[in-house]
Amino acid sequence: MAGKVRNLINITDLSVEEIEHLLEVADDIIANPEAYQDICAHKKLATLFFEPSTRTRLSFTAAMMELGGNVLGFSDANSSSAKKGESVSDTVIMAGCYADIIAMRHPKEGAPVVAAKKTTVPIINAGDGGHFHPTQTLTDLLTIHRKKGRLDNFTIGLCGDLMFGRTVHSLIEALLRHENIRFMLISPPELRLPEYMKEKMTAVGAEWKEFEKLEDAMPELDILYMTRVQKERFFNEEDYVRLKNSYVLDRAKLVPAKADMMIMHPLPRVNEISVEVDDDPRACYFYQALCGKYIRMALILYLLGMK
Repeated sequence: MAGKVRNLINITDLSVEEIEHLLEVADDIIANPEAYQDICAHKKLATLFFEPSTRTRLSFTAAMMELGGNVLGFSDANSSSAKKGESVSDTVIMAGCYADIIAMRHPKEGAPVVAAKKTTVPIINAGDGGHFHPTQTLTDLLTIHRKKGRLDNFTIGLCGDLMFGRTVHSLIEALLRHENIRFMLISPPELRLPEYMKEKMTAVGAEWKEFEKLEDAMPELDILYMTRVQKERFFNEEDYVRLKNSYVLDRAKLVPAKADMMIMHPLPRVNEISVEVDDDPRACYFYQALCGKYIRMALILYLLGMK
């Protein structure tokens, strides 16, 4: 029988106070890295990635290594016993025999919930289908916190694939717990934010508007959160090809933007942000990726009961 452990499946599993604590720990890690370099000595993280990933898997690996711990796992379902037909439950139970904590990505929504019921070690949802991606949300919050110094009183534009974008859904869930956040939802009609997410925003009194043109929302934004149109979430190639270039951010589109607007992107980008934007001081997406390592370090320590 699985013992009671703390898991992170959805960002709302963490209270606002817990998130603030994680941000403080991450800030301390950034300021005092040497104090954390051996804290997880002899601890092991299992990365069970049933779906391809670059940043998330590498940042979890880097996070555990910088804490002095070890990492085991797989980066593709085809390199695991899932290819032979092993269930997610059995894979997770097995991994829990070898590791102290598990980070799991799976293409099926809800898979981490099933996994969390079967293991005696903490499970971190590293992304499940188009559902949730809580550690990306923690990454986003740390980036905003370090650049803006606050998590309230701003206008954020969410642009691109709002229908399938799990990073968008998780970020909205997190920001709804803070005051005076205005949401500008920028997408083609086919990729609009699901109704249940709009209902959540309305229920707490959050202000939101929908736009089809990025230019119409740009002057109001304190943060622009770009996303890619995700080929892997489409049922047919034709719809993907038709929508994939809906929004491309370049220098010209930034002309009406605020001088201190943050440009964020969970990455990978395809062509939705031109490389000419990389040198703009408002571009924060590579810094955002770096923040992912620090917040995952803080999360590992917290779920292991070490910080």
